[in-house]
Amino acid sequence: MATGVDVSAASSYAVLLHLLAISTIASVVEERSIYLILMEGEPVAFHGDVLSSQQGRRFDPKSEAYKVHANKLVDSHDQVLESTLDKGSYNKLYSFKHVLNGFAVHTTPSQAKKLQLAQGVKLVERDRRAKSMTTYTPDFLGLPQTVWTQEGGDRNAGDGIVMGFVDTGINPFHPSFAYDILNPLTSNLSHFSGACETGPLFPPFSCNGKIVSAQFFIAGAQAAASLNATIDIPSPADAVGHGRHVLWISHVASIAAGNAGVPVTVNGFYYGRASGMAPRARVAVYKAVYPTVGTLADVVAAIDQAVADGVDILTLSIGPEEPPQDTVTFLSIFDIAMLFARRAGVFVVQAAGNSGPGPSTVLSYSPWVVGAAASKTDRRYTASLLLGNGLNVAGVGLSAPTFGNGSLLYRLVLAKDAINLSGAFSRTPEYVEECQHPEAFDPNVVRGSIVICSFSAGFYNETSTLTAIFDTARVLGFMGFVLVANPSYGDFIGQPIPFSVSGALIPKVADAKIVSQYYEQQTLRDARGIVRQFNARAAIQDGRVASFGVQAPIVSRFSSRGPSFIDINRNPSDVLKPDILAPGNEIWAAWSPLSALDPILTGYNFALLSGSSMAAPHVAGIAALIKQKYPSWNPSMIASAISTTATKFDNNGGIIMAEGFNIGSLYSSNNFDFGAGFVNPTHAMDPGLVLSSEFEDYISFLCSMPFIDRFAIRAATRVWCSQSVGHPANLNIPSVTISALRRSLTVRRSFKNVATKPETYVSLAIPPNGTNITLRPPWFTIAPEGTQDLDIEINVIKSTNEFSFGEIILTGSLNHIVRMPVTIRPVSIV
Repeated sequence: MATGVDVSAASSYAVLLHLLAISTIASVVEERSIYLILMEGEPVAFHGDVLSSQQGRRFDPKSEAYKVHANKLVDSHDQVLESTLDKGSYNKLYSFKHVLNGFAVHTTPSQAKKLQLAQGVKLVERDRRAKSMTTYTPDFLGLPQTVWTQEGGDRNAGDGIVMGFVDTGINPFHPSFAYDILNPLTSNLSHFSGACETGPLFPPFSCNGKIVSAQFFIAGAQAAASLNATIDIPSPADAVGHGRHVLWISHVASIAAGNAGVPVTVNGFYYGRASGMAPRARVAVYKAVYPTVGTLADVVAAIDQAVADGVDILTLSIGPEEPPQDTVTFLSIFDIAMLFARRAGVFVVQAAGNSGPGPSTVLSYSPWVVGAAASKTDRRYTASLLLGNGLNVAGVGLSAPTFGNGSLLYRLVLAKDAINLSGAFSRTPEYVEECQHPEAFDPNVVRGSIVICSFSAGFYNETSTLTAIFDTARVLGFMGFVLVANPSYGDFIGQPIPFSVSGALIPKVADAKIVSQYYEQQTLRDARGIVRQFNARAAIQDGRVASFGVQAPIVSRFSSRGPSFIDINRNPSDVLKPDILAPGNEIWAAWSPLSALDPILTGYNFALLSGSSMAAPHVAGIAALIKQKYPSWNPSMIASAISTTATKFDNNGGIIMAEGFNIGSLYSSNNFDFGAGFVNPTHAMDPGLVLSSEFEDYISFLCSMPFIDRFAIRAATRVWCSQSVGHPANLNIPSVTISALRRSLTVRRSFKNVATKPETYVSLAIPPNGTNITLRPPWFTIAPEGTQDLDIEINVIKSTNEFSFGEIILTGSLNHIVRMPVTIRPVSIV
């Protein structure tokens, strides 16, 4: 009996363990993810019963037909989920119904596989997550003297245009977004119908006329992670800064559409006045990325809503964290969402990415979106350390000078020579070299001194911070500090951020050695190496005063590079990316004092930031000015005007340079660095000729690609391949890119004269290495509103199997110049 009971108990216990093991394995394998699904059938915007006759808009979201069809789509999404997935196995996050027909669902991989087989489901894609990628730039771009003057000055530039921003929220109290009652916005916005959602830090009066709409999309973030209620605010409000993964709409929106002439004051110092590119444009906010996490589900839902609301320009300073795994880049749901935004008449600009300077690092792929690369301007902020021997060592930091502004010198002390020898703390670099902890120092040595801190393991691993140095300096009464490069870690990149104490970053090892040599020459040590007398002296000079006129633009090191690619294996595509170069390095713009993830910027209303996320709103603002002047132009015409008038030369007349892998290194840039070149808004307002592509042309482009399955195109776009452009390079865009040219190919470009007079153009081709180019006709005369085809015959004369670069230049008799970059990889002569 006893044995029987024991066996039974053991057996039950074993079964229980087995079931627990199965449950554990299942829970690991079946962890939920977010999936994006596209359905068969037209979304509301392109459904025949709801197309609108409103000028500038293809549909009316207020109409009864619109609402009926939208409800029908939502019901169909719910029916598919209920009939296909197990009860309790999923959570629907969104229904996409305006420019996409689909939904986002949080479920397991096995349930997602069921959806792939469900009737009416065309595409299932796993969410890849999303991340974020001024006082002077209007002047650097020539806007106040030219474009704004044409549009009636800064009191009118951008008026009547609604700019949508999909990002991380906005600070509604910032003066860049204030409504000016003395210069009221009176333009007709009947084409726009966005809502104003309220919530924490975003009261009802936040939508003040300058901000015309504000909405937030958080369902994906809530499903993907445990959110932090302090910073992941469920409202359109910003709560963080430019940390590792996030960027405020406040900064981006103020670059594109911030009010003109807003004073920039930080730590009591006046840096100038900030203005957006299109200061009279209205702002519509679509918060979709959060400090803890960003999901494509939220971003796609935001795009869907923004287009339905009627934005004219859509700025995406965000994008997927990686290329799609199971489909070509052009057919990801994110890129398809942008395609249908383009179909609805919205100009879309996207940050090219911040993963440069390596090749094929762009995160903007598709020809229906403008991808913006980032450059430096000719403005620099330079701090310096004046040594007692008269040498000035260059540094970085928006810092006030030490008292006396260089006329008084102070004791210079190396951090590890000032440690508290009796202190109970770890003798690690964080304490001994990096100035992170006040308790590590002898107060009598560092008080009133300039302390040399070293860039060591903590900064390299991103565990040490400048904020901690500031705190240490304040607690112990440093006169100032310098953070110097460490030979063990090499040069580091120093950005000019505001310092709340006097200080400077010295990011070059060579300069750090100058400081070290002077210090050691002046410092007396005993036989044990302990300092007996600190004789070195120094002063920190003002780092807040800008200098101008240096070589610019220069492609920023971080700016992502081409070639664009078609799949996860980075096989190159026949599309040039990035499209355009714009200011994106050290850009002043609006900030929010909360700055939850960037304590160093807490309390500031403005911040100086860098990234292609800063370049994109420059392009968006310029597009708004073009849209204001030419309201009937479609987005591809605006993109063409920006591209064909860009320049590849810097302010010294040489080819634009680009920063390389080694800090401080430069090389002559090419199309994969800057696209068509640096944006020139003055010429973009009067381009002479433009190229135009419509939705059907993009479908034909996709259908011409040899390695894309036609059923995949149908699933993503709901359009069958009825025609092809023959070769992808035949898409009528303002560049020619051929990723593998064998023998010969003739492509065609069609131009429209948007000038008011007839003009004669002479054609010139500068062929890439290994090719020759023949243009037909070699010259032509074109009437206003007339069109002209240009046949471009490209022949391989040498197989290099490497990309090389050229251009086609059309020079007009009325001084219009139209440039198209040419990028070819000749692979075979026969």
